[in-house]
Amino acid sequence: MTAEIFPKVKTIDLRKKHIGPSCKVFFSHDPIKIVRAKGQYMYDENGVRYLDCINNVAHVGHSHPMVVKAGAEQMELLNTNSRFLHDNLVQYAQRLQATLPEKLSVCYFVNSGSEANDLALRLAWEYTGHKDVITLDNAYHGHVSSLINISPYKFHQLANAEQSKSVHVALSPDLYRGNYRQDHPDPATAYADDVNNLIQKAHEKGHKVAAFIAESLQSCGGQVIPPAGYFQKVAQHVHRAGGLFIADEVQVGFGRVGTHFWAFQLQGEDFVPDIVTMGKPIGNGHPMSCVVTTREVAEAFKNSGMEYFNTFGGNPVSCAIGLAVLDVIEKEDLQGNALRVGGYLTRLLEQQKEKHPLVGDIRGRGLFVGAELVRDRVKLTPATAEAQDIIYKLKEQHILLSADGPHRNVLKFKPPMCFSEEDADMVVEKIDQILTGTLNAPLTFLPANITKSSHDILEGLSSVIVCIRSVTLKTWGEQNQQPLNRQDSCFVRRC
Repeated sequence: MTAEIFPKVKTIDLRKKHIGPSCKVFFSHDPIKIVRAKGQYMYDENGVRYLDCINNVAHVGHSHPMVVKAGAEQMELLNTNSRFLHDNLVQYAQRLQATLPEKLSVCYFVNSGSEANDLALRLAWEYTGHKDVITLDNAYHGHVSSLINISPYKFHQLANAEQSKSVHVALSPDLYRGNYRQDHPDPATAYADDVNNLIQKAHEKGHKVAAFIAESLQSCGGQVIPPAGYFQKVAQHVHRAGGLFIADEVQVGFGRVGTHFWAFQLQGEDFVPDIVTMGKPIGNGHPMSCVVTTREVAEAFKNSGMEYFNTFGGNPVSCAIGLAVLDVIEKEDLQGNALRVGGYLTRLLEQQKEKHPLVGDIRGRGLFVGAELVRDRVKLTPATAEAQDIIYKLKEQHILLSADGPHRNVLKFKPPMCFSEEDADMVVEKIDQILTGTLNAPLTFLPANITKSSHDILEGLSSVIVCIRSVTLKTWGEQNQQPLNRQDSCFVRRC
């Protein structure tokens, strides 16, 4: 039986009526209705094809036949909870552990990255007997209450929110616009010392640190790549304080970085976290995630006396799908593809940096790449509105890309791992045309038909920044009796 496909306007109306208003959609002034997808491409209700540069969830490609077949065949046989013995659970745990350092040997299967990170905190609290958590500025670890508390990316959006006294925010190890940059003689030590200072301040107040948690590469924080050696030095400080190191691989694991299967391995073979969390790509869109830890931590959790049970975590269908994803990564050499195509994409973007002053920095590993846009390469003034303008113009060219980071000025590339060099050529060519003003109109900073009432939070932020700047420019022009240039005049007209 094929479900009825509503006209797009009806879908929008029903969403407004029945779906929570804080649940955002991409391109809110003219959202895309996707009805099917294959590989790195998505198709709307009219059959228009879009290149997907956003979906790190469809890790091995949308609707991969091996993954679909594995899930369907197991669903025909059995799906039940993990209190019954089933080979899929232990086989998958064994396959997953083989990709990790030996001491990370015990798995807990859950249903989402948020659930995985929440459980990781529980493990740390139980093992250490401590409560405090150190997180990184601009970090995002999930949407449940315990994780909003340790996600500055989220709680900074709440005007009247008070930071939990048991949460300490360390500097993001950003070598481009952080406190310690590429010209610093030892940024890894400098950023690690900041963590140690937080530990000491916590101790002075009678607090004890249970865990330091970090995305192995910060995603929502702006595609930040920590300096080599940073995690090792942080782990030394945290372990000395009796805490554990949690590596969040929810967005960057499973070969995306190309050179390694896990992004934390970029720090070197001598670094092994105490807990690793994973999600999103683990099931290629199927709701599945996992926490992997050491035998010692797992035993301490058991000794608390509270049984851990998860109705759907590790069910036979989920594990069949997880096994199929691992098979596809290996069979199609998707980790190798991430290395090759990611390197190619990075080189193309570096050429744009040489060509266009608006492109301030290119950074990434494998198919996890960010292009930070700035108005001034010395002052690093964020080009927030321009980034929004670019992603809207790309959407008009049937390319889906997003912008993120604390200033929403970093173009984020995290496509399905089957992304090709031809795909990279196409998206970078379109970006080049937009930046040179040869594709449609020159940069207008925001689509002309966007209204304040139709903005979601992200785009609303861009509007505010644009309008604040327009007022400043207008005042400057009047005071100095100077005409505004074409781009600055555009800012004023928009507001």
